[in-house]
Amino acid sequence: MNADPSLLRAGARRRGGAGPLTRAPPHRSDAAVRRVSSAQSAPQVVLVCRAMTCKWRGRALQLEFGPRGEALERRRRWLGRLSPSASRPRRARPSLRRASAWVRDRVAGRPGALPGFQASGVAGEAQKAPGHPAAPAPAASCLTEADGRVFLHGVGRGAFRLALIQLQISSIKSDNVTRACSFIREAATQGAKIVSLPECFNSPYGTKYFPEYAEKIPGESTQKLSEVAKECSIYLIGGSIPEEDAGKLYNTCAVFGPDGTLLAKYRKIHLFDIDVPGKITFQESKTLSPGDSFSTFDTPYCRVGLGICYDMRFAELAQIYAQRGCQLLVYPGAFNLTTGPAHWELLQRSRAVDNQVYVATASPARDDKASYVAWGHSTVVNPWGEVLAKAGTEEAIVYSDIDLKKLAEIRQQIPVFRQKRSDLYAVEMKKP
Repeated sequence: MNADPSLLRAGARRRGGAGPLTRAPPHRSDAAVRRVSSAQSAPQVVLVCRAMTCKWRGRALQLEFGPRGEALERRRRWLGRLSPSASRPRRARPSLRRASAWVRDRVAGRPGALPGFQASGVAGEAQKAPGHPAAPAPAASCLTEADGRVFLHGVGRGAFRLALIQLQISSIKSDNVTRACSFIREAATQGAKIVSLPECFNSPYGTKYFPEYAEKIPGESTQKLSEVAKECSIYLIGGSIPEEDAGKLYNTCAVFGPDGTLLAKYRKIHLFDIDVPGKITFQESKTLSPGDSFSTFDTPYCRVGLGICYDMRFAELAQIYAQRGCQLLVYPGAFNLTTGPAHWELLQRSRAVDNQVYVATASPARDDKASYVAWGHSTVVNPWGEVLAKAGTEEAIVYSDIDLKKLAEIRQQIPVFRQKRSDLYAVEMKKP
C-alpha cells in the first residue's frame, strides 16, 4: 500500500509570519528539532514531524527555520521505512508560532524544553496514540526515546574548545582534588568551554582502593568540582570517582554546569573484568557494582554522551548515544600497558567513524610505580577518524577545537544514518 498523506502548507511564508498547521499529515504524532548550518554558517533549525506508526511507509513534513525563527521552506520528505501497524494514530496539529519561538530561544542559547505535539496543540512532550506503540524512529532523524521525550539532533552552534586533563594521581585524595581544580582553572583561561577529568581522578585505580576512597555524591570531591565549574563558568565532566550509595560502590562520573548544578551522573555500565594470561588480570566486580542507565547532557554547543573506560569497547552504547542526538562522546578512562597500545586509539577511532561523532578520552598520567599503570595518551578524534590532539604519558592538558560544521559536512557526504536498514536490524534501548 502506498501511503500519500496530504500535507498542507503552514500559514507562515518566507516573510516570517506564523500560524498553525490547519491540517496535519496522517500518521504523525511526534516531532524533533535538529540544527544545521547554512552556507553562511548561520545556525538554522529544522523541525521534523514524522510518523510514529504506518502501514507500510512513513512520510514527513519538514519545516525549516532561520536563525530568527522565520519559516524558510516547507517540503515533503521521505524519512524511511517504519514498522507496520494495522491502524493510524491520532493526528497532531503543531503550532508553527510556538515552534518558531522555541527555535529563537535555542539559537540565542537560552534553555528550554522542546515543545512536543498533541492533537490539542503544543504540550511538554509528544503524545502517542493510545494502544498503538511507536514505530522505531527512522535512522535519518533519531527522534525520540522510549518514553516519548524529544531530543535535539544534528549540529550545534559552530565550534567550541574542549580540554582533557591528564592528571597525575597520588594516594592523597585532597591533593588530587586541589590539583585537578588548578588545572581546570588553567583550561578555562585558555578558552575551554567543556573540560574533562580522567577516570578515578581522586583515587589510585585498584579494587583495594575503591572502598577506602569512596564517597557519596554530592560529597567532598564533587562539591569542589561544582564550585570550580561555577567559578570558571564551564561544563565540567568530573572524570570518575568511587561512589558509595546504599551500601554499594560504583565507578561514577558527575557532570556540572556553568552555574555549578549537577547536570548528569553516570555509573559505569560495563565493569572491567578481564584475564589476559601472563599480562593482566583485573576484576572491578570484586568491589564495584554496574550502573544501569545511560547519561547525556545538553550544552549550547551540542549534546554529550558519557561512558567510562571499558564502556568504549561496547559499540552499542555509542550507537544509542548517536541515536539520541549526541555529537560528542566523552570516555574518562585508564587503559593499561597491555590494552592501551593495542586498542586505546583504535577503539576511539572506531566509535567516531561508526557514529560520525567526536570522541574524547581523558586518561590519568602514567605512573610507573603505581600498582596499576595507566597508558595515558588522552585523545580527541573527529568524525572522520582523524586524531586531532593527543597527549603523551606525562601530566598535561589536551586542547581541541570541536568543529560541528565539519561534523555536519561528514554526515552529509556519507549519510549512513539515512542509509541504515531499520527493516533488517536495529540497536534497541531497553531502559532510558
